[in-house]
Amino acid sequence: MGPRLTFDMSVPGRRGVSLPPLDVPPAELPPEDLLRRELSLPELSQVEVVRYFTTLSRLNYSVDSGFYPLGSCTMKHNPRLHEEIARLPGFADLHPLQPPATVQGALALMHELQGLLAEITGMDTASLAPAAGAQGELSGILMIKRYLADRGETRGVVLVPDSAHGTNPATAAMAGFRVVTVPSDAQGNTDLAALDRLLDGDVAALMLTLPNTLGLFDQGILEVARLLHQRGALLYCDGANLNALLGQARFGDLGFDVVHLNLHKTFSTPHGGGGPGAGPVACKAGLAPYLPAPVVVREGPQARAGRAGREGQGYAVSTPEKSIGRVLAFHGHFGVLLRAYVYIRSLGAQGLRQVSENAVLNANYIRACLEGAYDLPSLPFCLHEVVFSGRRQKGKGVRTWEIAKRLIDYGLHPPTIYFPLIVEESLMIEPTETESRESLDAFCEAMLAIAREVDETPEVVRTAPHNAPLGRLDEALAARRPVLRWQK
Repeated sequence: MGPRLTFDMSVPGRRGVSLPPLDVPPAELPPEDLLRRELSLPELSQVEVVRYFTTLSRLNYSVDSGFYPLGSCTMKHNPRLHEEIARLPGFADLHPLQPPATVQGALALMHELQGLLAEITGMDTASLAPAAGAQGELSGILMIKRYLADRGETRGVVLVPDSAHGTNPATAAMAGFRVVTVPSDAQGNTDLAALDRLLDGDVAALMLTLPNTLGLFDQGILEVARLLHQRGALLYCDGANLNALLGQARFGDLGFDVVHLNLHKTFSTPHGGGGPGAGPVACKAGLAPYLPAPVVVREGPQARAGRAGREGQGYAVSTPEKSIGRVLAFHGHFGVLLRAYVYIRSLGAQGLRQVSENAVLNANYIRACLEGAYDLPSLPFCLHEVVFSGRRQKGKGVRTWEIAKRLIDYGLHPPTIYFPLIVEESLMIEPTETESRESLDAFCEAMLAIAREVDETPEVVRTAPHNAPLGRLDEALAARRPVLRWQK
């Protein structure tokens, strides 16, 4: 049985606070027809409310309480120093409508971050405006669309590999393009022969996730870029998996024209449950006039008095000449941008390179530990994440989602399941660079124990979880006919 709800604990007449006598005339209630008599609110003491929500908080799982191996999500530890700096009054108390002269420090930070992200990705410039990865994607594709229109071209197709993130085809469709899928070859790379056949004068761009959702680096990326540019199309990068490439390779050097980044993933911000996020977009010089507004620019030495920045220059927000416009209000998610800036400056070039080295090492450690128990659909080496298949267990009557449920009994958060779609019964695991070997060993031991249970006592796995407040729910019914209000 799950925990009692506040409604079930309610006692008529019980109050959580004592109010002083009124010292003003009482206001009249709204008309009777506006009163919600059917709205029953629980009546509890203050300590009961505190205990109730404290109990609920202990049921939450977070990266602060345990290993969080969601593939493609990069749920890693966030240094507490970043949180302390983000709470400094000079940053936390800013308002986006303040005059630029009063926020020169914040603008200087954003200007420097634009340059750092451009350098890290091998691009020429960047905009910090997009609020999250999907919005960064949309910004990049709209930039490409506007760029092609200015060339007098009305190309209507965007190619998306079958190993891309699921938001990529949705983004292209939202931008008005027809989406055509490019298959992967036997090694998990983009099928070059298929790409060559699909490339015609109507293809505007290819949206490629690198590394892809199999956790693999596309070995033919230079040829992919050559084929696209040869036909007048552009190459877009979904850079959400940059955690694997920091200090190792730069998207611009590989032939990409535009890329979005997920700062809350790669550059460390507490996230999950829909936010917060930041999805800056960086590009080559030819696309720079189309960047979403605003971008932060440096003004000349004749800047107005009171706007002095470094070397006597000031900073201001600006709209690029042919900008696709604003993608959200104001200047982007400043708190996330701030944390990313601190992350980059505190680690430096060598530290960022070590991030990717450790992330790749951890993923391959898990791969080596579990390869005998679960099927591996990809090559012997992966990057930041590893994708297993539970088809062997499915053949014994246990599905991947049941393995995930059983992990809850071991006190672990399940990995991403059933994605990527090109892998049957997929288990997608990303350990990130911040986990210790002991943490990885505990996860692998649980996964190996579950594999043995599938062989010896499969019913235990099929009926999991056993130790959670709630067991198996009718998930289809919960999704289609959710009960959103308490009823007696």
